[in-house]
Amino acid sequence: MDYKTVKVLLTNNINDECNDYLQFACEQSNKLYNSTVYALRQAHFANCSIRTFFDKEDLYRASFKLGKVKVSYPQLCKDLKINDHYQAIGGNQGQQTIKSVVESFKSYNKLLSMWFQGELSNKPKLPNYRKNGLYQISFVGRDIKFAKDGLSCYLPIPRSQKDELITGKLNIPCAKGVTADNIAELRIVPSLGKLWAEYVYKAPEKKATELDYSQAIGIDSGINNFITAVSNTGKSFILCGKHLKFINQKYNKTVAQYKEGKSDFYWDDYLNEITHKRNCQIKDSVNKYARFVINYCLNHRIGNIVFGWGQGVKSEVNLGKRNNQNFVQLPTARLKNRIKELAHEVGIKFAETEESYTSKSSFLDEDLLPKYGEKPKECKFSGKRVQRGLYRTSNGQTINADCLGAINILKKVSIQLGLNLAEVCRGALTLPKRYRVNDLTKVYRKRSEQVLTCVATSA
Repeated sequence: MDYKTVKVLLTNNINDECNDYLQFACEQSNKLYNSTVYALRQAHFANCSIRTFFDKEDLYRASFKLGKVKVSYPQLCKDLKINDHYQAIGGNQGQQTIKSVVESFKSYNKLLSMWFQGELSNKPKLPNYRKNGLYQISFVGRDIKFAKDGLSCYLPIPRSQKDELITGKLNIPCAKGVTADNIAELRIVPSLGKLWAEYVYKAPEKKATELDYSQAIGIDSGINNFITAVSNTGKSFILCGKHLKFINQKYNKTVAQYKEGKSDFYWDDYLNEITHKRNCQIKDSVNKYARFVINYCLNHRIGNIVFGWGQGVKSEVNLGKRNNQNFVQLPTARLKNRIKELAHEVGIKFAETEESYTSKSSFLDEDLLPKYGEKPKECKFSGKRVQRGLYRTSNGQTINADCLGAINILKKVSIQLGLNLAEVCRGALTLPKRYRVNDLTKVYRKRSEQVLTCVATSA
């Protein structure tokens, strides 16, 4: 059984009483979160020993010794049971908020162990308090009641708040495909002045059974060419990224004009609204890009996806002010994660690899393709990039530079995956088929769904 999540916008789709209560519940959840953090931090500092030392300027200093935080979820629930914020949102909801704090401190303990062992370069910081605002509130699936028509559901109300509500019911719209039998959790998530309902539900597994795992595609991400993919069967395509680039540029220009003459920290409802619109457009586009890649693999029976990924590349990028903005704001990590999720759902194997020297090494000249930091001094590449998007090999042939990066990404893991790259020729690297994903009709999606239906089994 797989778990899936679907989001529904609640703002303007619920009555004022329900909206006011959910805003109040999220505010109380935020305060309970901070109360839990306070309890853990104070207990930790009370048990920490103090170390003294001289700093670089030869000044005498004192600080707490680093150590793991002792976390006990049952004890926290017992101690905070009488907390006003805990009682305001109800027992089950309060426990979910406490559990989220416990998970963050456990993550800190794991990161601290990795830092001690030298696996992390930056020292992790102890989880801190949230600023005044709203925090999500979670409802257990068994507490959600559904209407007979299945179009709405009712949220549980704690005893302390029942007398405050006139109608005595909290009715919100339901998501398509979510029923009382498959719902696992419901989260009310505040974001940019709006409330969202995230339904987590169980879905039957659906795996494609006729995939060919000797086939694979390598994916290279960029800006104008957001996705460039080359398969080991000698086919290639490019998904245009100019639509995403335009969305970000328009958003940045609008924000800059609106905030002209105002403080850098100025924010209001209008900025919330345009940011919300921009985020929805980005999310929709990312889902279309990811779905296109998965559909392509299903239609061609491709069983492997290899994604080129440069860890920390955005934090260290130095391409100039304009190019930095275009590159950093592209949701490459979100795209990678979405492709990985969809690939897992249908049984396609997903792998990611570092992409060092993939744009310099000539695939057609069989150049060496070293890892980052392992390049031999005598290593020289046969070709070079002569202009934007164009690479020239040693014999003067020109190929698409992004396609070269994609096939080299595939080459990096060809031995591990047992891939044969003999069918990849100059034609696949010269004339990739180009798509504008936002202009495609639903025919392509339905065609791939047909393929999956024919070869899938439900668990």
